[in-house]
Amino acid sequence: MTGFPECGADVRDGSEIDTGAAGFHARHAELARGYGGSGDPDDPAMVQAMQMVLHIPKADPPCRSALLEAAAAASVAVCLDERVGPGGEWEQQYLGWKRSRIRKVARRARGAQWLAANEVPGVTVEVDGAQARALVPGPVGAVDSRIKRLQIGGTDLEHDDPGPADPELPVLWVNSALGMTLGKAAAQVGHASMLLAGALPEDQAYRWSQRGFGCAVREADKDRWVELVARVTLGTAVAVRDAGFTEVAPGSMTVIAVPGSK
Repeated sequence: MTGFPECGADVRDGSEIDTGAAGFHARHAELARGYGGSGDPDDPAMVQAMQMVLHIPKADPPCRSALLEAAAAASVAVCLDERVGPGGEWEQQYLGWKRSRIRKVARRARGAQWLAANEVPGVTVEVDGAQARALVPGPVGAVDSRIKRLQIGGTDLEHDDPGPADPELPVLWVNSALGMTLGKAAAQVGHASMLLAGALPEDQAYRWSQRGFGCAVREADKDRWVELVARVTLGTAVAVRDAGFTEVAPGSMTVIAVPGSK
């Protein structure tokens, strides 16, 4: 794939993401190798997952599309953070997750819960006032107590119409026919951003990292989805196929990621 955009989002976690080319090479190479390769452990508590926290204030909730964009950017930011690279403090946790079955769990937080979530290792991204934090992956039986108490379901946001996407941005197209909840969609766009970054040439992925992994998330109707599936077949887009653990049938194509125009 070619023509990746230079796009932006506010990425923060108390330190800057390392975008040095030397370290980035190893991190991108690992991401480009793909995922999985080993099944689930015998102990269910050792199943690996990336926890994602969506900031949804009660009084002034964000737009759904912006929150999904923040979630997508945060997910790939963790995967290309310097701390997951060789010798990094997050390396073993990240590799243990990436080389097993990829799972993400989206939770919601507000107020003090959100502030506490930002103390747990990970990366927060803000897009148009919407904030999401992707945490360093680990066993589901060892989730930090500040995260474990957060609700997984029960809150959704109205579908909004953000208008046409910037042609320079990559677009993550969500399969509207599946009717996914906010949390499910957040996990799926997080998968899509990872897949897209790994599929891009290293130099394009590097430039994307310098601009905060900004992207657009849009809903695809039936006709557009047919066109997008054709692009996947041609190799000009990448698709997420869900394992079917929650909400959708195994093998469902949930999100298709398309690079931007430059």
